[in-house]
Amino acid sequence: MGCYHSKRTKKTPGYEEPTVLAAETPFTVSEVEALYELFKKLSSSVIDDGLIHKEELQLALFRNKNKRNLFADRTFYLFDVKRNGVIEFGEFVRSLGVFHPNAPVEDKIHFAFRLYDLRRTGFIEREELKEMVMALLHESDLLLSDDFVEKIVDKTFRDADLKGDGKIDPDEWKEFVSKNPSLIKNMTLPHLKDLTLAFPSFVSKTEVEDSEM
Repeated sequence: MGCYHSKRTKKTPGYEEPTVLAAETPFTVSEVEALYELFKKLSSSVIDDGLIHKEELQLALFRNKNKRNLFADRTFYLFDVKRNGVIEFGEFVRSLGVFHPNAPVEDKIHFAFRLYDLRRTGFIEREELKEMVMALLHESDLLLSDDFVEKIVDKTFRDADLKGDGKIDPDEWKEFVSKNPSLIKNMTLPHLKDLTLAFPSFVSKTEVEDSEM
């Protein structure tokens, strides 16, 4: 009995109490507990060590762990707050909190800015914008000519770079997103508002709903 109990209560590396995480995020304690079940499932999908590796996050986001994906790379980088090559439970919940429907819009705008700031200079430069646009188009299976992609990037940069200095700073980005809210549409995941209804398996709920679409 003793061995069984210790196995049941064993927590993943970097585990943090739901009450602590609920106090720092838009999630309730029961939602954090539900997220822990999801975390355990994701963190054992490729390497069963209680930590989410890049391949596991990519598999969860795009159903593919091998194909290199810039968007997945950037998402993993931002979730991996400690920069140790893995995502711990606390990092997972705090980062996912940005995608909660009740998270402040400012947090979503800031996260999206960091997503596009590939070289971490504190600005979004034209080449960075182009790389992200091309990556997102590729993920959407949209095949556009190079000329058309250049036109999209040129127009976006022209509209966003209010100072005309060849780069987009955080304030310019915030102004641009306020006029084009669809840019952060993907920064909200409606499922995160109904986690307690979805469990014991949040993953099963999303798969069932996907099949009904």
